[in-house]
Amino acid sequence: MSTPIRVLSLAAEAAPFVKIGGLGDVAGALPAALRALPTPVDVRLVLPLHNVIDQSQFEFEPVASFTIPHVDGELIAEAFRTTVRGVPVYTISGVPIISSPTVYSSDAGMDGAKFTFFSLAALELARTLQWRPHIVHAHDWHTAPAIHALATTREEDEFFRETATLLTVHNLPYLGVGAGGCLAEFGLPPAPDSPLPYWAENLPLPLGLLAADHINTVSQGYAAEILTSEFGAGLDEFLKTRANSITGILNGLDLEVWNPQTDQKIKIRYAKGAFKKREENKAALLEEVELTADPERPLLGVITRMDHQKGLDLIPNALRDLAGQAWQAVILGTGDPDLEDAARRLDAEFPNVRAIIRYDDGLARRIYAGSDMLLIPSRYEPCGLTQMIAMRYGCVPVARATGGLRDTIIDYHAEEGEGRKRSTGFLFEEANPKELGQTICRALKVYQDKRRWRGLQHRGMKRNFSWERSAEKYLEVYQELIR
Repeated sequence: MSTPIRVLSLAAEAAPFVKIGGLGDVAGALPAALRALPTPVDVRLVLPLHNVIDQSQFEFEPVASFTIPHVDGELIAEAFRTTVRGVPVYTISGVPIISSPTVYSSDAGMDGAKFTFFSLAALELARTLQWRPHIVHAHDWHTAPAIHALATTREEDEFFRETATLLTVHNLPYLGVGAGGCLAEFGLPPAPDSPLPYWAENLPLPLGLLAADHINTVSQGYAAEILTSEFGAGLDEFLKTRANSITGILNGLDLEVWNPQTDQKIKIRYAKGAFKKREENKAALLEEVELTADPERPLLGVITRMDHQKGLDLIPNALRDLAGQAWQAVILGTGDPDLEDAARRLDAEFPNVRAIIRYDDGLARRIYAGSDMLLIPSRYEPCGLTQMIAMRYGCVPVARATGGLRDTIIDYHAEEGEGRKRSTGFLFEEANPKELGQTICRALKVYQDKRRWRGLQHRGMKRNFSWERSAEKYLEVYQELIR
């Protein structure tokens, strides 16, 4: 195309404005990576102006005010603009957004109203600014109503008639349950005579999956997994009808944000191959968490949201089975109270375990820089960034072979050959403590051979997980949609 491809990107969160999970990393980094490509892409990001966003950190300029129809009367939406890393960013405010104290809540009605209002306001913003997108790119259930809305009106809407839609699924089980009534209040109909199962006919994400011109997940592995009963969240049979319109595009990693050579929050900065400096980071980390310094004893790290999906419940019994071996562990995270308590009990039971129940970005970085291996026993993982960060920092991942973990980690093989020469970590198949423990044991044995362990670390640090490669894949999808 001679003119830039115009992409309206909608997300519930995006760094550096607000980040709760991996969606925030992706929505914040992808637009900048797209704009950096040789092929011109005019991507503009739209976010809700959440109460938790520190507006003093950004220069928000008012650009538009308009109304969104609602069963109880029109709602006023206000839009503000700023620029971050060369990307125009718009934030939307209005009563449904202002009324919500957090980004996400346990109140399905509150979230449903907020994100449906936001989705429709993002579309109306483009119309108000007379900026006609070639692509509306929505992320997860929170912005899927925009795609559903376009599908119901596009043929009669001259402004959006030529606009194509892409829906990125970061975590399929989050369907927007409980938000169906809010869709109706904003004039968005259900889909009663469609391939969707009856229970999904008025849920935001299924409606978006039904309506989107194309769907992508955040890894090739997850794109295949969502077509199975184990990972399909009840939509697997429907998704099989859309299989030809589903692509897996692996998330990238912001190499400026995650760089052990420049990271100001680790003790000693280092480049790949500088293992002596990395050992000094390990010593400093052990001192910080009050574990005995012992370079011969591997340090196992855990950095995670404490959630059943992440497989945290597998770790205590797996480590108990390894009680007779030499290792230390540091666990950092917060979330499910039962999983937090299990981590605390492990800490109390073993003098070589530290459980730190909080969110702490600085400590997380020091764990990446100082641990020998990172445990990632996820039951499912659409993509995962933690394994990419671990490898970039020379920390060897021990992970379940699922989704993006399988796509990014090359399993170590005991036998000599190409498999071992390419390996970057350790994988296990079944989500149970026994297999996790056996795989940790496998890693502990390799750790004793410093030459082989250094090889694992070095190969991981050389992997290219840059956003440039992922952005090129998104560009290909955009170009195909336009064609």
